[in-house]
Amino acid sequence: MNEPRMSQERTRGTVAALQKAATLIDALPWLQEFHGKTVVIKYGGHAMADERLRPAFAQDVAFLRYAGLRPVVVHGGGPQINAQLERLGIESTFKAGLRVTTPETMDVVRMVLVGQVSRDVVGLLNRHGPFGVGMSGEDARLFTAERKAALIDGVAVDIGQVGEIVRVDAGAVRSLLDDGRIPVISSIARGEDGEVYNVNADTAAGALAVALQAAKLIVLTDVDGLHADWPPSDEGADPADAGDTIDRLTASELERMLPELSAGMAPKMEACLRAVRGGVPQAHVLDGRIPHSLLLEVFTQEGIGTMVVPE
Repeated sequence: MNEPRMSQERTRGTVAALQKAATLIDALPWLQEFHGKTVVIKYGGHAMADERLRPAFAQDVAFLRYAGLRPVVVHGGGPQINAQLERLGIESTFKAGLRVTTPETMDVVRMVLVGQVSRDVVGLLNRHGPFGVGMSGEDARLFTAERKAALIDGVAVDIGQVGEIVRVDAGAVRSLLDDGRIPVISSIARGEDGEVYNVNADTAAGALAVALQAAKLIVLTDVDGLHADWPPSDEGADPADAGDTIDRLTASELERMLPELSAGMAPKMEACLRAVRGGVPQAHVLDGRIPHSLLLEVFTQEGIGTMVVPE
């Protein structure tokens, strides 16, 4: 009496299996294109803070590694830094969208990024194999920076130990990649003056992508890409109403848009511009709130978010 039901279940199982096979076959061209290539991923924002999304991110990066790509993760940690400063009773101050970084604040930034966030990401990755290795931009002189001022109404204002990357020595990162590891890099840098600097993680990811001559730079953020009307024309408007998402931009088109971008989006798009102008074939801004957005971008024809190309 149960044979028709069992037959239906087998049919449904076969259809599901065929759908999975079709998905894998669709990914074949991208597996061929990116096998052995380096991909730099900037990890931050909602994707890092949401407990439901963190395991999915680690799965994506481990999948890239098992699929034959060479992923590198560069992470920020603004919310975690803010929380620790608040716990310690240290006031957070920002000027022109940049954190004013006193020596006391720098100690907290360093502790949180290197000692907490990096370890958390490494731990998530290592659930899938012995891959994740934490590094700071100070290690092996990976990043060298100079003090950066904030520009407010055309006037340069000192904001403490905030740095701009002027040199990247990616030898240690290449060694880790050659050994099959996944470098997890904190955006801290040291200057020639011996000072330690807080560096924007988007900027660090873009500079590292150029130094590694990566095939892609991927920036995970909290919006679905760059919008045609961003910032919104109407003050207080919902970001969702800021026009259609721009699927593709050339470097020249993006350069013309940069002066109008908000303080939050500007460093992400500047990192993309720096990457493609430095030889990276394509850079992407993706919505990190979407589970497995990395895989959707790398292994599907449609892709998601905004892609920047040289010209």
